[in-house]
Amino acid sequence: MTHAIRLIATVFAMLFAAFSAHAQAYPVKPVRVIITFPAGGATDIVGRILSAKLQESLGQPFLVENRAGANGNIGADFVAKAPADGYTLFHADLSTLTIGPAVYPKLPFDPIDDFTPITLLVNSPHGIAVHPNFKAQTLAQFIDYAKANPGKVNYAHLGNGSASHLAGIELAARAGVTFTFIPYKGGAPALADVAGGQADALAIAMVSTYPYVRGGKLRLLGITGPNRMSFIPEVPTAIELGYPGFVAGQVQGIFGPKGMSKEIVARLNSELLKILGDPEMKKRISDLGAEVTPSTPEGLGRFVVEQKAKWAKIVHDHNVKVD
Repeated sequence: MTHAIRLIATVFAMLFAAFSAHAQAYPVKPVRVIITFPAGGATDIVGRILSAKLQESLGQPFLVENRAGANGNIGADFVAKAPADGYTLFHADLSTLTIGPAVYPKLPFDPIDDFTPITLLVNSPHGIAVHPNFKAQTLAQFIDYAKANPGKVNYAHLGNGSASHLAGIELAARAGVTFTFIPYKGGAPALADVAGGQADALAIAMVSTYPYVRGGKLRLLGITGPNRMSFIPEVPTAIELGYPGFVAGQVQGIFGPKGMSKEIVARLNSELLKILGDPEMKKRISDLGAEVTPSTPEGLGRFVVEQKAKWAKIVHDHNVKVD
């Protein structure tokens, strides 16, 4: 009996050692990184930077694939149905998993159960911005103008049910004003129209807005982050300006399909935290208009659950519909 127990223990030890060695060897072939929005957007820019760094540190290609469509749902569904071997990853704009379920009630995947969280990556709050010639110099003046001119402020956003649309709805509701919402098919045309004076205002991720602000093409009135940003400390938050709890923006995280091994998750988490903790990377991300926000896998999972509940309430309360 003792001999049998020792034999079983030895077999289990060998299996565990082999499994651990396999996880430590990961990756042994190219890894696909799925980004669910077009090339050149905020998610794509950060995703390519971090994928290149992972390739450097782990010694295998991390190949970015853009699978755009349906506000990220097409690419997310692809990842959800991929093998959980660590060779298909989802670099996500978290609105796909937190806002999407509220505006697309029949998703082909479960935003909580069908993915393995790895880490939060970066946070880019919305920048509330107007054309430089717009009369308002501050957010308070902007709201006063909107109150005096109901429905005459053209607010550009990235499509019905998008994070920028819901941020505009929430701002209008809190301030007691009425905007005329104009949907666009992406940040580039929305920014171009506000910068050109064809629309009045917008609130989209600072990764997209900040280059226009630095170039003098937009005036930044405030940001919708929980705190001021380190690289523009003079710009106040909407919270400071009288809208407590008003936090919105683009948050990015990385996931795998459901069922990824804890060892591979831990390896990816560890490498990404090293990359994001590097001062040069922090500077590079801040120059883009974002800040690094790494987390544990559990922290990312909790964040998705909390944000999903928050946006479901906003969508319900304001009867937001996606055509």
